[in-house]
Amino acid sequence: MKILVVDDDHRIVKTTCDILKIKGHEPIAAYSGEEGVEKVRSDTPDCVLMDIKMPGISGVEALKQMKAIVPALPVVLVSAYATDEFVAEAKRAGAYAVLSKPLNFPMILSFLSLLRKEESVLVVDDDPNFCKTLKDILTLRGFHVETETEPQKVLGHLEKGYKLTVILDLKLGAANGVDVLKEVRAKYPNKPVVLMTGYREKMAGSIEKGHRIGAYTCLYKPFETDELFRLIEEIRMGKLQNLLVAA
Repeated sequence: MKILVVDDDHRIVKTTCDILKIKGHEPIAAYSGEEGVEKVRSDTPDCVLMDIKMPGISGVEALKQMKAIVPALPVVLVSAYATDEFVAEAKRAGAYAVLSKPLNFPMILSFLSLLRKEESVLVVDDDPNFCKTLKDILTLRGFHVETETEPQKVLGHLEKGYKLTVILDLKLGAANGVDVLKEVRAKYPNKPVVLMTGYREKMAGSIEKGHRIGAYTCLYKPFETDELFRLIEEIRMGKLQNLLVAA
């Protein structure tokens, strides 16, 4: 990812850029809010890490100008002594978060990984053709997708690596998706699981059980793919925000 690092402290910029480069990212250095805004205008980055207190325009003012150029640009502000008022203003201006110095680099790298959509979506359905179709659609939107037609193998997927969410059909041949949901929730209680079914009335009892167990929501086939995109993006953005808040 192309990461713009904005700070008037040259040492902090160099250290941050060196770490990002080692981890495979493409860092871009800027040493003032004005220069950061110009970098966004001339060569839009994937993300911005920017100090709040700098000579010239502040990080918050630079954020506002960057957002005017690229409204969806993810910007994380950093400060050694941000006041509550400054933090509130930054959030209103569209900052993802305001982090304290020194930066928690493992957390930042996890944030960038999630921002890059590196975490997989697991689609579970006993119809391999449906799995393939949904995988193709989600892949075109930039998501990494795994599919599974055998319910007993779902936990194995989750053990191999983090999955952003599980898209789980309620009717899996002889198996019931609610049983799979119970297994997932027992081992991964915070994992968002989106249920889906083509049998709204017939599966009403299972849908109700799923919600009680903690399913994120339920989609009804045939569903609009835009609705699925919105849900996955909502889950991803929620995790991004929680990751930064936890820091």
